[in-house]
Amino acid sequence: MYHLIQEASGWSPGANWDSLQAREARLAWGLVSPTALVVFGLIIFPAFFSGWISFHDVSLRNLSSIFSAPFVGLENYHEVVSDWAFKFHSWRSWGAAITSVVYSVVSTALTILVGLVAALLLNRKFKARGLVRATFLFPYVAPIVSVAFVWRWILDPQKSGVLNDILLRLGAIQDPQAYLSTRGLALILVIAFTAWRYFPFAMLMILARLQAIDGALYESASVDGATSWQKFRYITIPELRYVLGAVFMLRLIWTFNKFDDIFLLTGGGYGTNVLPILTYQFSFRSFDFGKGAATAMILLGILLVFLGLYVGFFVRRGEAA
Repeated sequence: MYHLIQEASGWSPGANWDSLQAREARLAWGLVSPTALVVFGLIIFPAFFSGWISFHDVSLRNLSSIFSAPFVGLENYHEVVSDWAFKFHSWRSWGAAITSVVYSVVSTALTILVGLVAALLLNRKFKARGLVRATFLFPYVAPIVSVAFVWRWILDPQKSGVLNDILLRLGAIQDPQAYLSTRGLALILVIAFTAWRYFPFAMLMILARLQAIDGALYESASVDGATSWQKFRYITIPELRYVLGAVFMLRLIWTFNKFDDIFLLTGGGYGTNVLPILTYQFSFRSFDFGKGAATAMILLGILLVFLGLYVGFFVRRGEAA
């Protein structure tokens, strides 16, 4: 950061303190410092401190003297990967690691698919298109607590639940069903909720790229007798490939790190336990902060792999293109 400010301002330590370059450099440092302090206090320091805790035995008994906690090396990491809640057991009991991957990949793919369909529909001209676009943004801009409890009300296991009431009236079921308490179905519903909530983000990114495609390409294809499917396959998809890839990786990273969606719907039970919730359970239910920090570091490592893939495959290729 120092070299960037120095190069931008043209100021060096040997320059006159009252010179224009020196004043500009001091102004730059003054403008950057508050943000740098916030980033350090809220992101950098907690990240390094969590890494430090992950190598120490920290719990309620020594929380008041945390800096004198005994060093345990990789023991916390070994306990995490050996924990029943973390590792794979069977096809009916995946563990938090596999569940996190399945939940993140499937919900992200479904988010992109729904966002693509919505963008293609909203790219057409029709009456009240602006109103429809605004309506489609509701799941993304609405508070997570409100939409999660609306879904819980719809899927309530009592007869008063919206879905149960409808199916009972139609005769499709004989007794109320506990949808969010059924292993397998609970994970499917959580994935559907995530796709519904975040497809507007994908829709906006894809729609922006759709509107930038040269219409002459479609006109030329029409002259050559191309069908709608051929236009979509050979013009639309190639034009969207970088946007689709970038949005997929971004949403994959964000979804892998999500805590509130699943916690508000199922609390991590019934086969929906993922690494962020497992971190919370180790830290604030078992009060084993070293083990919780180790889980967070494992999660961070996986996220760094995703970030490396995103930078390597999409950012650099996009710049090269």
